[in-house]
Amino acid sequence: MSHEDVLNPKHMPHDPEKATLEGKNKFLGFWFFLGGETVLFASLFGTYIALNGSTQGENTPEHLFGLELVFLMTMFLLTSSLTSVYAMYHMKNHDFGKMQTWLAITVLLGLAFLGCEIYEFYHYIHEYGFTFQSSAFGSAFYTLLSFHGGHVLFGLLWIVTLMVRNQKRGLNLYNAPKFYIASLYWHFIDVVWVFIFTVVYLMGKVG
Repeated sequence: MSHEDVLNPKHMPHDPEKATLEGKNKFLGFWFFLGGETVLFASLFGTYIALNGSTQGENTPEHLFGLELVFLMTMFLLTSSLTSVYAMYHMKNHDFGKMQTWLAITVLLGLAFLGCEIYEFYHYIHEYGFTFQSSAFGSAFYTLLSFHGGHVLFGLLWIVTLMVRNQKRGLNLYNAPKFYIASLYWHFIDVVWVFIFTVVYLMGKVG
């Protein structure tokens, strides 16, 4: 395949993200990267589980957590995962415009999630005085949630950068793997949040 073929969207196959050796290598490298990320999150989850009983005063999971806001955050993030699936569907059908539209919706939902999380932290700090230094539980909670939130922010910046840089270029075999890997990363973030929702909030609420 010539360099012109790689940059010419008219020659796009059905799976453009894996049509070139470079694309396959990026895909493989991403899974190695994801393995390291999984280990990091597993360590943070283990630390949180070990310390979530080390509370101070009334600042316990049962007292602090309100599931209404957390449920809304979960809906924002899970729906964003669905919209990113739609984006990749249109990528495989070589519809760059619709792919960009669904990615933009994904970004908006991700921003809504971050806004809710910032409000949640603000509420805990100002309403209950629950801070990073309040207790071992506070340190473990804010570390895990902030680490995930940082990944959400990074994923949003990644997607937005791809959208802006390729707005005039359109879709081709060179940038298709980049969009696809960014989408996979976003799914990973969503899966981690499902574990956070279960381990931190649901298990914390039932004691």
